[in-house]
Amino acid sequence: MELSNLRPAAGSVQSDNFRRGRGHGSGNGKTAGKGHKGQKARSGAPRPGFEGGQMPLYRRLPKRGFKCRNSKEIVAINMSALEVFDDGATVDVNALIEKGIIKNPRDGVKILGNGELTKKLDVKAGAFSASAKEKIESLGGTAEVI
Repeated sequence: MELSNLRPAAGSVQSDNFRRGRGHGSGNGKTAGKGHKGQKARSGAPRPGFEGGQMPLYRRLPKRGFKCRNSKEIVAINMSALEVFDDGATVDVNALIEKGIIKNPRDGVKILGNGELTKKLDVKAGAFSASAKEKIESLGGTAEVI
């Protein structure tokens, strides 16, 4: 079994496009699929998650942590990873993905100065550390912020 082959169990998924409460000949008349009596049979049934006044589960469980909406997830790449490119090549996000250095650029790519670089490269990235920019430019390449 694979994710691409997953299907709901036979009969478990029903379409919601039929009319309820339109006589017994329709197969869904009288109680209109709500059964007999009880709170759920009447109009104004409680919202999902309501537990009859008991403290609901979503309020009983402890809340932990905080996720900042404005934070950005930057992918960091060391200089040593750029050695796979040919001399004089242009390195941008698409080139990094093609070479398999990064899979998902997320909110941006930053080049860090860790490792050695021996080739002249034109690097285009979201950000550079000071040492990375210095190493790229010392070899005659360019470090362009996009």
